[in-house]
Amino acid sequence: MTDGYQVEVDALVLRSPDKPMEVERIRLRDVGEGDIRVRIDATGVCHSDLSLARGVLAQQLPAVLGHEACGTVVETGSAVTDLREGDRVILLWITPCGHCVSCARDEPHLCVNGSARGAEPYALDSAGEPVYPGLTVGSFAEQTVVPAAAAVKVPDDISTADAALLGCAITTGVGAVTKTASVTPGSSVLVVGLGGVGLAAVQGARLAGATNIIAVDRNPDKASLAARLGAHHFVPADDETKKAVRALTGKQGVDFAFDCVGSARTIRDAWGMTRRGGTACVVGIGGKDDQVGFSALELFHFARTLVGCVAGSLNAEKDLPRYFDHIRDGSLDLAAMVTGHGKLSDVEAALTEMAAGKGIRTLVVPEGTR
Repeated sequence: MTDGYQVEVDALVLRSPDKPMEVERIRLRDVGEGDIRVRIDATGVCHSDLSLARGVLAQQLPAVLGHEACGTVVETGSAVTDLREGDRVILLWITPCGHCVSCARDEPHLCVNGSARGAEPYALDSAGEPVYPGLTVGSFAEQTVVPAAAAVKVPDDISTADAALLGCAITTGVGAVTKTASVTPGSSVLVVGLGGVGLAAVQGARLAGATNIIAVDRNPDKASLAARLGAHHFVPADDETKKAVRALTGKQGVDFAFDCVGSARTIRDAWGMTRRGGTACVVGIGGKDDQVGFSALELFHFARTLVGCVAGSLNAEKDLPRYFDHIRDGSLDLAAMVTGHGKLSDVEAALTEMAAGKGIRTLVVPEGTR
């Protein structure tokens, strides 16, 4: 059956966490009145894609992953008035519905309906079976179909590569620091995990005026890039990490700690390296069965704040113009974050590199991927 699914594109399809993704031909659903069809011009390979591909995070299968993307509108629905063919857009993996309790509180990043379409088929495979969009976007494909509300127009002076990273890594890491935790000038900041989000958090700490930024990662090769982006110190992730961080903070611990890994161990470590009365922020996405333990006494005694962070607390409509300004004035260095380029067939290699703690961001151009 092809009725309602007319446009055929190449896409990288995940069928099992135990098997590599492969490029297949799929048919996208037709554009509804409030939808747009977007050609993917550039998409980043994110750690969340790794978690979905390996089964750490649940995903209905088969699916097309990819959610950090910039593309060009090629078709609009009859009710879409603010976008037109030829517009470049950033795609949002959390689409605020505008009417739920979270949206009413001006917390669109927590929209209760924002990720619902990830469980709805958006395409058919060659056998006519439904295909689902990973994290609602499905950008590991030549094109995708999303609601117009899931797209933000990109100014002409912002490059496609920079805009793609604003779809997740940069806004999550910078937003965790500047919005979720509200780091204050003169603070000490710890960032655990120097992937794309972690290095964005380092830049966010610099933007916030932190004067002691400590970057932690298992890969010492990331030290120079962390320094370039604003870190004052690099500490290897090993058995001596806590001792080293304490020594760099007068034995008090940091004012703000950001765990950009999301495991029980790294959350506990970030918490333990935060001073009394400080804030530990969980930015990385962990597994639902990875339990973190705290004693009742330590919660009382240390008087720390433990806060979760979803998408950097992004309100796209209000916040993205500020990110555009940071790119324009050079206070955000996004080019430094891109350590690889490729096509759809290169995504699996990028995920393998990421799992090994290497590389930062691979930018993929899906068109003409075969």
